[in-house]
This record gives sequence, structure tokens and C-alpha cells, in this order.
Amino acid sequence: MYIGGIQKTSLVDFPGNICDTLFFAGCNLRCPYCHNPELVRGDASLTAIGCGEVLAALERRKHLLDGVCISGGEPTLQPVADLVKLLSAIKSLGLQVKLDTNGTKPEVLEQLLERDLIDYVAMDIKAPLERYQEVCRVAVDTDAIKRSVEILRRGLVAYEFRTTVPRSLLSEDDLLQMGQWLQGAVRFVLQAYQPGVHLEPGFVSDEAGVEEWLPAMGEKLQDFFAEVQVRGLKVAVTVG
Repeated sequence: MYIGGIQKTSLVDFPGNICDTLFFAGCNLRCPYCHNPELVRGDASLTAIGCGEVLAALERRKHLLDGVCISGGEPTLQPVADLVKLLSAIKSLGLQVKLDTNGTKPEVLEQLLERDLIDYVAMDIKAPLERYQEVCRVAVDTDAIKRSVEILRRGLVAYEFRTTVPRSLLSEDDLLQMGQWLQGAVRFVLQAYQPGVHLEPGFVSDEAGVEEWLPAMGEKLQDFFAEVQVRGLKVAVTVG
């Protein structure tokens, strides 16, 4: 198990909760706009943090926290037995668990849910299914993506689907297709693209007018979902 970083006291990673965030190294996608390239690659510059150290820190801080966000990288690539052991220990501290995932490992998602080890799931939806390989820069088993979506749509756990929107990669038509595919989901989140250091060197996206365009896109998607949120702008927006 490779924990590559910890962020303490996040107010944004777990909706409605104060949490610490654990970042697992390694990812099976290569989205060019990813802002955690060192975690995706598992860079040698990262210092692996042991589970014992993590749990000791959480034990000391549990009175300050509501939960823990399990993020990455892609957490579901870690050995399932190790994940189960870690999440069970976190839950035993009286803390809730949120999982961030790209949905490529539905069998792991299902096992964790069946064991009641997750309280909230945020699944990243990268693109319309037919564009996954193009956007993620690797071959993707879209049947696995569809299965993860259906697991969450059963309503056994609170969840959201979320999409980072670099306008150089995703068009309005793409987002409307995604809305039709995911129609009926409780919450869909549009995340503004953030400039900076990315996995693909030199990747840029022209985001002129995004402060107006992205909320307007949220309005167009509201018929598909109970709630649409726009994050990453100067002012967060909730539609519906």
C-alpha cells in the first residue's frame, strides 16, 4: 500500500465535513490536465507513509475531524485486503470515509460498499464513453465505468458524479451527452479546470469566460439531475 501524502484539515474534500485527506500513489489513467502528476506516476520524490503512522495521526486528531477522504492517484488500485484493513481501522475511530475514484475498478468499489466501509463516493466522469480513451490518453474498459455508475445509482451510499471541464477537451455537446447518460443521478458536479503544473507538460486550455460559461452549462444540465454544482470558480454555484 502506497500512501504518498496527507492533507490535514480540509474543508472542501468531503462535502459537509471536516476531514484529513490521504493521497494514494499510482493511477491507471493519464488525463493531461491532472494536477497531481507526482501521485499519478508514483515519483521517487514521494515519501511513502505507513498505515501505522497514518492511523496514529488520525487517533490524535479524531476529535477535530468528521471523516477521512481517500484520494489519489487512484485508491482502488491498492491491494483490496490492505484497503479493507485501513478503512476498517478508520471507521473504528468513529470517522466517516469518503472515496474519490475514477470508477475503473467496480469490483473493489462493490466490495468496500458491501463491507459498509464507505459513507460517500465521488466518481470522476472523464468524458462521454466513446471519448474516454481520447481524453484519458490510455485504453479504458468503459464497461467497468458503466458498472461503477450503476453500482452507485443503486443508492446504497451517498455519491456524486463529477467532471473536470477543460474547454479544450470537453465541449457543451460532450457535457449534454454525459447528462443524458447519467440522468437521474442525485448530484452532478462541474469542476473548473485549474491552470498550473499538469501531468502532460505544456497542456493548456483557454478558459476565457469560464466564470459565466460554466454556471450557464450547469443550468442546461439541471433537467438531468436533482442537483448540479459548479466548483472551482471564485464563487461556488448550486443549481436545482
